[in-house]
Amino acid sequence: VVHNLHYGDTVLSGCAIIVRGQPRGGPPPERQINLSNIRAGNLARRAAATQPDAKDTPDEPWAFPAREFLRKKLIGKEVCFTIENKTPQGREYGMIYLGKDTNGENIAESLVAEGLATRREGMRANNPEQNRLSECEEQAKAAKKGTWSEGNGSHTIRDLKYTIENPRHFVDSHHQKPVNAIIEHVRDGSVVRALLLPDYYLVTVMLSGIKCPTFRREADGSETPEPFAAEAKFFTESRLLQRDVQIILESCHNQNILGTILHPNGNITELLLKEGFARCVDWSIAVYTRGAEKLRAAERFAKERRLRIWRDYVAPTANLDQKDKQFVAKVMQVLNADAIVVKLNSGDYKTIHLSSIRPPRLEGENTQDKNKKLRPLYDIPYMFEAREFLRKKLIGKKVNVTVDYIRPASPATETVPAFSERTCATVTIGGINIAEALVSKGLATVIRYRQDDDQRSSHYDELLAAEARAIKNGKGLHSKKEVPIHRVADISGDTQKAKQFLPFLQRAGRSEAVVEYVFSGSRLKLYLPKETCLITFLLAGIECPRGARNLPGLVQEGEPFSEEATLFTKELVLQREVEVEVESMDKAGNFIGWLHIDGANLSVLLVEHALSKVHFTAERSSYYKSLLSAEEAAKQKKEKVWAHYEEQPVEEVMPVLEEKERSASYKPVFVTEITDDLHFYVQDVETGTQLEKLMENMRNDIASHPPVEGSYAPRRGEFCIAKFVDEEWYRARVEKIESPAKVHVFYIDYGNREILPSTRLGTLPPAFSTRVLPAQATEYAFAFIQVPQDEDARTDAVDSVVRDIQNTQCLLNVEHLSAGCPHVTLQFADSKGDVGLGLVKEGLVMVEVRKEKQFQKVITEYLNAQESAKSARLNLWRYGDFRADDADEFGYSR
Repeated sequence: VVHNLHYGDTVLSGCAIIVRGQPRGGPPPERQINLSNIRAGNLARRAAATQPDAKDTPDEPWAFPAREFLRKKLIGKEVCFTIENKTPQGREYGMIYLGKDTNGENIAESLVAEGLATRREGMRANNPEQNRLSECEEQAKAAKKGTWSEGNGSHTIRDLKYTIENPRHFVDSHHQKPVNAIIEHVRDGSVVRALLLPDYYLVTVMLSGIKCPTFRREADGSETPEPFAAEAKFFTESRLLQRDVQIILESCHNQNILGTILHPNGNITELLLKEGFARCVDWSIAVYTRGAEKLRAAERFAKERRLRIWRDYVAPTANLDQKDKQFVAKVMQVLNADAIVVKLNSGDYKTIHLSSIRPPRLEGENTQDKNKKLRPLYDIPYMFEAREFLRKKLIGKKVNVTVDYIRPASPATETVPAFSERTCATVTIGGINIAEALVSKGLATVIRYRQDDDQRSSHYDELLAAEARAIKNGKGLHSKKEVPIHRVADISGDTQKAKQFLPFLQRAGRSEAVVEYVFSGSRLKLYLPKETCLITFLLAGIECPRGARNLPGLVQEGEPFSEEATLFTKELVLQREVEVEVESMDKAGNFIGWLHIDGANLSVLLVEHALSKVHFTAERSSYYKSLLSAEEAAKQKKEKVWAHYEEQPVEEVMPVLEEKERSASYKPVFVTEITDDLHFYVQDVETGTQLEKLMENMRNDIASHPPVEGSYAPRRGEFCIAKFVDEEWYRARVEKIESPAKVHVFYIDYGNREILPSTRLGTLPPAFSTRVLPAQATEYAFAFIQVPQDEDARTDAVDSVVRDIQNTQCLLNVEHLSAGCPHVTLQFADSKGDVGLGLVKEGLVMVEVRKEKQFQKVITEYLNAQESAKSARLNLWRYGDFRADDADEFGYSR
């Protein structure tokens, strides 16, 4: 029976062949056909490992040439066969013809004619087939071919080598030059047995960089295929089995060789990946000489199309929008040594962790001193170097971010703290992968993953290669040298240390610094590399809006624009290299001075952007002019801190210098409120009755038409009525709306501020508007005194004033006008004593020296009071004159 077309698949020996049908939806069945009536030599066999006494059997003469003759003639060719008889054990004997039918070349005859097989004895039947075989054999004998040639054919016996003495050396000796080979057996899609020519080494070759599904050996000896194992095996078998190939030997693993098989039709490693029959493996991908990226790309191709083993694949970033997967962003901050904060085009900030790397860590148990707080940046070896490398390369620069995976949040366990969700990405700048650069300098290590864990860097192989280079060259963490130690003194908040350090910094002029932290618009933490110390630094010459503070039992609201100022300073200087000039320090050990970034003065920039006002202490500095002109320009725009600024009428502003006499016309006022910066609000006693009348009428009006609770929608800057804690209604102005539950109001007739829910607010009836009666509380500041910058000292002064004059009647005289509000002197109504002078006497404030002639007499009185407070070491002066070197004759003043 002539069967369907079959393809020669394997030649087992000179007279046994395996054929296969066409594949239909899976590997086709195999059949072994033994050629009838002829015999060829047996090929060598290796002794079974299970039988200790068994010996390897070598080739019989001419067996290998017979096999090769058939292999070259038949492998991959179309054949047809007839079966002549079948043994009880199921062995089939028959004839094989090359081509579609029995008219093709008869393979048995060709073998006999070449002298590579002989007719079996006892086959004397007189039929055409036998006669033809007889003729072929006679021709071969006459021509002395093959078996019939001179000698015993020992030259056709291969010297087979089943083991290699030193596999490493064997691989290296071939210098990755292709070796000719025949694939003898396919174990699974990515593991084969190959016969290396010309020396007949029989070796197991594992394809570098990949792994196919395999057949698992069970305890009872049976095999269970993993999904797609059979298909992968057939894929390799149908292309490579018994083909002539070239193999690049790339490495070795025990007796197995890692290599790449080259066939004229392509590279099986890449084909298996592309078809979804194999996955990349980290342990051997690095030796793949044609470049790991090729393999990853082929694997990606299959993953994207969900081919075969990837049929249920979901990419780690599958649920991200394309714009969230890849974007350009500006680096604002470097965290630790494996994360950065970037600013997106939308203006939002995002923390990005570098994929697959681990920053330096403390080795060993409890290596740190229990009494000392760990400062990771300085105490963990190489952490500082890693951070600095990233900071210098990236800060303020645009980078490309490609998100590789999102690490979900994990709860805390006994050993590991809780982690919030992390976005892990590959970050590049100018085509350089930053993580790879960090690893190659030995400033980070690469995380190892389970083979099927896809949550990893898209450039994982380059990271591994970089790490291998760093280890080989002993870089950073892998170095055998002494670990670099950073002895960094933290002077911030340590008054004693700061005092010793101050003259040193003052003499230094401009010092280099790195901004480590921004507390607020004008308060920073700096690292001084020359001095290797950390200091707290306050910007001189400006008043920056104060941020919100949480003190025990008291939440202090931030002033308007404090957050904007903080953000402004952060974006400009955080982790940048700056220059600072230290002028002085405050009681708490914070240094005060000027900070320059790229030649610009940060104090001036904050004033320019209407995020700070000029402070009188700037008058003696060389930056006073530029601060004033910046402030003038900002005032004109009336935004941010100047949003409510009303220009003083010009005629009042002109200091009347001709007037040699100080005008003293004290009028009675009622002090209603004192602010944290020692300004105060007063009502004019003469119009007090009008206010009382207005209040009474307004409350009657409200009582007869009570506002509907919740009907009023506050708008910033608008006048309204507000219900104070005494449950009475007062006139107020809306200053800021955080939320309906938190509306900041200013009581316009009393000067105090409060945060209320909008339900305690209502519309101001027109009959009681500021047109009818202007706001009764006016803001003033004390003339001739300087309010201390230090918080505690300022609180002391404020407390004293509150005790003495809040809710009392005083006498007030306007001395001079100034930005913000008029400066005045106040007298107690009864004793006519000067309130400001009293503060100087107590050593609670310092004198502000004015140059105008008409004030000289008062100033002298104030300065004398200051001297007596100094000698009595009261309050501010309790440590002596802390302005030591900056005494007035040096043109300095705080």
